[in-house]
Amino acid sequence: MTCMQTLPSIPPIQRPDDSVRWYAMRVTYRRELAVRDQLEAQGLEVFVPMRHAIKIKKGTPKRQLVPAVSSLLFIHAPQSIIQQVKAAIPHLQYITDKNRQKISVPELQMRHFIAACGSYNESLHFFDPSEINLAKGTPVRIIGGDFEGMEGVFVKIKGKRDRRVVVAIQGVIAVAIATIHPDLIEVIEK
Repeated sequence: MTCMQTLPSIPPIQRPDDSVRWYAMRVTYRRELAVRDQLEAQGLEVFVPMRHAIKIKKGTPKRQLVPAVSSLLFIHAPQSIIQQVKAAIPHLQYITDKNRQKISVPELQMRHFIAACGSYNESLHFFDPSEINLAKGTPVRIIGGDFEGMEGVFVKIKGKRDRRVVVAIQGVIAVAIATIHPDLIEVIEK
């Protein structure tokens, strides 16, 4: 008679490619708010950059929050969960870089981006990353004011008289923050 040995159960191994990340996604037909609400109801963290706009409702102008960039949202989840979500929501697509790799955003960079966009400041300007040459800028950290602790690149924006701090998501979107007094900016030494 042989004795069967019972082994302790081993928790599932989380693959490195299945870690929780921020993924840049597109939603067709301007459904970003509906998809955001649906995913948040499922317990996922979702971010849609928003801005204030004046909308006419029944002849009366109303100020309301609208998506700053059509069809853009970010989902914070493991890729395996996003694959399940994509199967249920066919109009949700990954944004890919020029090498067709899915764009995932580092946690700290995304937190800075959310902080910049979450202020709903009237002087925020959203750009396609190709419109701004971040390589010519200086990496900086804001050390005071509403955007304290935020990191970005200090660059000249075309059509603007002064330089601004830009927080960018490589290949997806860039947001230029309001004019910051030079005393509130420190250069980040790399």
